[in-house]
Amino acid sequence: MFGNYLIGLREGLEASLVVCILVAYLVKTGRRDALRPVWTGIGIACVISLAFGATLEFGSQELTFEAKEMLGGSLSIIAVGLVTWMVFWMRRTAHHLKADLHGKLDAALRMGTGALVATALLAVGREGLETALFVWASVRASGEGSSAPLIGVLLGIATAIVLGYLFYRGALRINLAKFFTWTGGMLVIVAAGVLAYGVHDLQEARFLGGLGDKAFDVSATIPPDSWHGTLLKGVFNFQPDPTVLQVVVWCLYLIPTMAFFLAPHRTRAPKADAAPAP
Repeated sequence: MFGNYLIGLREGLEASLVVCILVAYLVKTGRRDALRPVWTGIGIACVISLAFGATLEFGSQELTFEAKEMLGGSLSIIAVGLVTWMVFWMRRTAHHLKADLHGKLDAALRMGTGALVATALLAVGREGLETALFVWASVRASGEGSSAPLIGVLLGIATAIVLGYLFYRGALRINLAKFFTWTGGMLVIVAAGVLAYGVHDLQEARFLGGLGDKAFDVSATIPPDSWHGTLLKGVFNFQPDPTVLQVVVWCLYLIPTMAFFLAPHRTRAPKADAAPAP
């Protein structure tokens, strides 16, 4: 449940910050008349994201077992790729995200109402679609038939909305760079578990082999229905009897991704000024 709460908090806070930046800029510049098309674009983005999530959940129920596992495994891998890109993108652009959004909003204000709707739709819709896909994959990995993962996601999103409102009102200030670094690192760990689960789905769909080759089996020591087994499953998507391929993929993703993510930023040295012409 904690892993899914983290997903809802991280993704929801990114979307909340985008909304806060857009709304605050329009209010401060005296363009309250542009708030309605911006909120319209935000509302459309939320509806599209919910519809996408519902399509993933209910559209796969009529498939055969192999087809469902094939779809689930493929989308889990795609979700991990998108979330990994998002984590590194936010780490790189967090410092100038506000300036970028202000520039896009200025251009949209000059173009008219339709451009404002499109700007808000694209800015929030990207976060929403990524969230819907990764949440769906993570909920499947955390345990099907249980409402706890979905509750964790909803609690995370609700917390993000409250934090976003406090940011907008100026009642809360935190170091967003450190926040996104810590949550990004934990999200990489969650993504590694989702990736391993996606590989297991592809093995069950007979797309990949090695389903019977177990790397280890600690089910007797850490029963899946025990409190510590449930905790490890909810936080790390831990599986007590993974296949060899799952363990290999988990290590090949987590170790280099975490190393690159935690590596310090490289800053370019300023160029020396050219000597003045005589």
